[in-house]
This record gives sequence, structure tokens and C-alpha cells, in this order.
Amino acid sequence: MLLNKSKTVVVKIGSSLLIDQNNQIRKKWLSGFSADIKDLIKQKKNIIIVSSGAIALGCKKLKLKKSSLKIDKSQAVASIGQIELMNLLNKIFSVKKVNLSQMLLTLEDTEQRRRAINAKRTFQNLFQLGFVPVVNENDSIATSEIKYGDNDRLASRVAQISNADCLVLLSDVDGLYTKNPKLFKDSKLIKEIKTIDDKINKIAKKSISNYGTGGMKTKIEAAKICQLSGCSMVIANGLVERPIKKILEKNNCTWFLPKISKLDARKKWIISSVSPKGDLIIDEGAINALKNGKSLLAAGIKKVDGIFKKGDHIRILDKNLIEYARGLSSFSSNEIIKIQGQHSKKINDLLGYITKSEVVHKDDMVEI
Repeated sequence: MLLNKSKTVVVKIGSSLLIDQNNQIRKKWLSGFSADIKDLIKQKKNIIIVSSGAIALGCKKLKLKKSSLKIDKSQAVASIGQIELMNLLNKIFSVKKVNLSQMLLTLEDTEQRRRAINAKRTFQNLFQLGFVPVVNENDSIATSEIKYGDNDRLASRVAQISNADCLVLLSDVDGLYTKNPKLFKDSKLIKEIKTIDDKINKIAKKSISNYGTGGMKTKIEAAKICQLSGCSMVIANGLVERPIKKILEKNNCTWFLPKISKLDARKKWIISSVSPKGDLIIDEGAINALKNGKSLLAAGIKKVDGIFKKGDHIRILDKNLIEYARGLSSFSSNEIIKIQGQHSKKINDLLGYITKSEVVHKDDMVEI
């Protein structure tokens, strides 16, 4: 079971799971879901929840119909709904002693490398603090041009950024069927998909939901992102009680298997990045540290070439100017000039503010 083997798991829940057809909050379901998350935490897994529902809960509070909202009004409704959503989740999850935090992301936050790295660091720090991040698209400021429009693809990007092993999309169906199960009784559940071909794309139909904006088509798009990120993805029925437990016990769902390993996906992403913005020339001691799987620290840097920002793609050269690795810089070129050759303990004093110690983290580096 891929879920059992996963260290970091992203779980996406849609609006239809939070609010039933009678416009009532599904508190009993949420209680069971919180128990599922608690069980995963007990297994030493890092969990991220991507939740829809801000606009739906805002509409419920204001007694409005989502279909009648224009984008400027929906932004205001989302702002109201965000508080409703987090209050609801925090109240229910606190019973299980699960600590929640909130992260609001936009399309730009996941598509721009510098912002994506900052988001990744935040996820890592929240895991270390023992918190479960609840991610939602920032509908209060996002416009149609910079919106995901659905949280399936947002969830896949969150899985990619956080280096997750598995993405769980909880839906109102068991998975991907050969035909729409709501219309055809002879439809069959597809248990495992290795390649998303034309046949799979054609049978992906939009789901019926009054509040959600996603459908099976967006879930297939999310699966494509996961497959190329080395992350497995599962579509499962979230309407049942204890949906995660059901996946683990019955596995009545659709699994999308990754095409490449997470390491290969990350290498491909870094190496295929645009032309490096600059170079770091490092000493022999630093080269040996990198060979042993360590991060690049300021002490081993001898020279900085080029002008670049935090998060930019750079080359790492040895003293003979031979390229050893490429990576994503955690500092700007101006900052590195100030701290090069210095011990990590001195960085905060030299820069005048608290920051990380690795100039290029080992997870953001690929040997050439």
C-alpha cells in the first residue's frame, strides 16, 4: 500500500465533503476525518490538508447562492468564509489534539520558484513544530487570471513543493470509472493507472457539485503533475465515514503511479531550469562535504560571480572552475558576498537578521 509507505501526505477535501446537499455542515464526517489525520500523525507522517470551502461557508453564513456571485463579491465572501472554515476545522481537530495552521496560496506562489521555496520551508518548519498546515487558494485576492480555479491542481502543486510521497484526493466517487457511475450502471472502477493516455482523458467527466469547481477532468490534470513529480496519487470516496481508514483497509479507489522517482523529478526540475544566474566557487573541503551528502555552507565559499536573488538557479564550481553541481540559492549574491568564508554562527550578525545557515540546501542541489 503506497499510503502506508509515505512519509509526507497531502490530503485534499472538497466543498461537497464539508457541506451536504441540505446546506448543513457535515460535523460527524469531519470528526471521523480528524480521527483519520490523527492516526496518520501517530504513524510519524507529515500531513498537509488542502481544503476547499471558504466561499461555500461564506455563502452559508451570508445566505447567498454561489452561482449568483461575481468575482469581486466572491473575493469578499471568501474572506468571510476563511474565518468560518478555520474556526470549524480548529474546533473539531482540537478534540483529537491535532494542531492546525493556515496557509493561503495563489497560483503565483507555486509557479514562481522563489515563492515556492519559501512555501516549502514553511511546510518543513510547521512539521517540525508539530502542526498540520491547512492550505487554501487565496480567493480574497486572486483574480480569474491568476487563479487555479480548483483545489485539485493546487493540491498537486502543494504535493510537488512539499516533496510529498502521496496525494489523496477525497471526492464524491470511489475513483475513476470507465463511464460516469451516476449515469451508467455498467461502469467499472479503474484501480490502477500507470499512464494517462487519450482513453483516460476521454472518460474524465465533470462531477456534479453545487459548491465545488473541480471535476474528474481537474483530478486527471492533478495526477499528471504528481506522476512527473515522483508522487503517487489516489482518488477515493470521501463521503464515507473515516475515508482514509477505508483506503487503507479496502483500497477501493484509483491509484495513479509516479512515472519517475522523486529524486529524478527534482533533478530534472533543477537541471532543466533556465540558465544559471551566477556561480559559487568553493574550496576542496566544501567539495568533500558535498560528496558526503552535506549542504553547502558559507565557510566553504571562496568567490561569488554574477548577480542573483534568493531562490535563483546557480552553478557550484571547484577551485579549477570545473562545475560540480547546480542548485537553488538560499541567499542573494550580495548576501553571500558578506558571509562567504565565515562560520554559520556568524551569519545572523553579519547580515543583521535571523536566517538559515545553508547557502544551498542538499535537497536543492544536484551533482553534475
